[in-house]
Amino acid sequence: MADILIDLDDGLIERLKVTAELKGRTLEEEVRDIIERAAPLSPEERVALSDRIRSMQAKPSELLSEDLVREARDTR
Repeated sequence: MADILIDLDDGLIERLKVTAELKGRTLEEEVRDIIERAAPLSPEERVALSDRIRSMQAKPSELLSEDLVREARDTR
């Protein structure tokens, strides 16, 4: 996770603290929630993220489970 330093007005910080307290959260939790809701991914970005995650995963084995079962059975 990255640390971000943002200069915010003291009045805004106090309002955020009150909002967070009313929700039973910390100021940090409230700010994270606000930022997450303000920055949703577009459908295109979701597809790109999915493709990126898929490319990082190991490729599926070409072995078939039936072949493995047969091989195990035949070696007994």
